Amino acid sequence: MKRREQGRQIALQALYQLDLRNEDFGPEMVEFLRSSTDDPEVYFFGRRLTEGAWAWRAEADRFIQEAAEHWRIDRMAPLDRNILRLATYEICQCPDIPPRVAIDQAIELAKRFSAAESGAFVNGVLDRVLRLVKGDEAAKAIQEEGAARPRRRKKEA
Repeated sequence: MKRREQGRQIALQALYQLDLRNEDFGPEMVEFLRSSTDDPEVYFFGRRLTEGAWAWRAEADRFIQEAAEHWRIDRMAPLDRNILRLATYEICQCPDIPPRVAIDQAIELAKRFSAAESGAFVNGVLDRVLRLVKGDEAAKAIQEEGAARPRRRKKEA
């Protein structure tokens, strides 16, 4: 697993804990992130995402709520809600992360850790978030760019 994927994974775990316990980011969360990896790059990326997404969750929730028609954010599965918060934060607040990468990684997190249909749900909501944030034409160009990129094949075991 790549370092940024690992960082997103521990950020998701931290966000999930913060959400369920309704706490502020503090020393306990720093220790959780630190104990989750021995790699400083993974730790710092995970911490950046966790702190940023948690601090920006009210804004992310507004975008998610608008994009997720017929779904209230408080009724979403906590894991899905935090995957969406993380990706929305990346799309809106992390210019060094391409939106298509944020969306693809969120879909992978949903497929790996959540319910069977969560990947499609996350994809649909984040596509709408992207359109809200970037506008229809820019979002379409970003989506087409992602579709035009050749996918890497996974190594056979």
